[in-house]
Amino acid sequence: MNIRSRLRHHPEVHTGALNDILFILLLFFLIVSTLANPNVIKVSNPKAKSDTKSKQTVVVTVDKDQALYLGQKKMGIDQLETELKVFLAKETEKPSVVINGDSTAHLGTAIKVMQIIKKLGATPVMAVDNSSGR
Repeated sequence: MNIRSRLRHHPEVHTGALNDILFILLLFFLIVSTLANPNVIKVSNPKAKSDTKSKQTVVVTVDKDQALYLGQKKMGIDQLETELKVFLAKETEKPSVVINGDSTAHLGTAIKVMQIIKKLGATPVMAVDNSSGR
C-alpha cells in the first residue's frame, strides 16, 4: 500500500517584497547621482540670507590662494578669457557663469573674473552658502 501523497509541495521563495526594495534602492541611487556635481572644487562660500538658483553653463572657482579653476582645470587670470570664450561659444541662450569663491579669497580677484565674464556677454552669478550655520 502506497501511503505517500502523490502531490508533493515544492518550497517557493516569494520575491515580491524584495522587488519593491530593489526598486526603491534603484530610485534612491538615481536621484543621488543626479545631485552630485563632480566639477566642484571645495571652497568655503560666503554666507547669505537668500539663495539665487541659476542654470550653470560653467563654474569658475577662486580658492583661498587666489588660484582660478575653470571646472576642474587650474589656470591663471590671463588664460581665463580665452578658455571661457570656448565654453560660451557653444551656448545659444544668454549664458551664466557661476563664480564659486572662497570666503577668505580677495574680493579683487572675484571682481576681475566678473569683469571678464561681463566682457564676454555672459551673466556672472556669485555662489553663496545659504545654510544657517552661524
